[in-house]
Amino acid sequence: MKVYADIKSGNCYKVALICSLLEISHQWVHVDILKAETQATSFLAKNSNGKIPLLETENGQYLAESNAILNYLADDTALLPTDPMQRALVLQWQFFEQYSHEPFIAVARFINLYLGLPESRAQEYQDLQVGGHKALRVMEDQLSQSDYLVGSSITIADISLYAYTHVAFEGGFNLSSYPGILSWLSRIRQLPGYKSMDDFNLNKENG
Repeated sequence: MKVYADIKSGNCYKVALICSLLEISHQWVHVDILKAETQATSFLAKNSNGKIPLLETENGQYLAESNAILNYLADDTALLPTDPMQRALVLQWQFFEQYSHEPFIAVARFINLYLGLPESRAQEYQDLQVGGHKALRVMEDQLSQSDYLVGSSITIADISLYAYTHVAFEGGFNLSSYPGILSWLSRIRQLPGYKSMDDFNLNKENG
């Protein structure tokens, strides 16, 4: 199995993290988005949408979109509930991540970390703070009631939202007023098999 990705991307880190937690053997193929490597003809032949992460299965099939990859890899594991409602709640949080969380927190991080907060995007960066904190408050409300987003044990809903939340400070988001989120981040970091982005950077060719 191959994962085409850039570990600095939260969406790619999701895949690296689940592979680590589930001890899934894979080859990590670094793709540099800033060098437009996702737009190369060879990559577009694999994913015409030109985005990472991209999973190549053992039989040569390709699967894009980070949360779809998480669902595929978590099938028949404790990270994906079998109960229909619990499973739907996992999906609810994953849709929330893509539509209400990532567009604010991840984009603010990209503007600051990748682009160096250029003056031309300074106002956009400030505007993104409002939506980002709204998403964080929704998470805080749930995590003040339960250890994880869907009940008392980790699921791929947590992996989806951990990815950009744990580096939200790189987008200007101060998490000090979110004790539930901070405790949740700590619980995830203590899981067997957990690796940080920096841990993967030490050996990114092997994921």
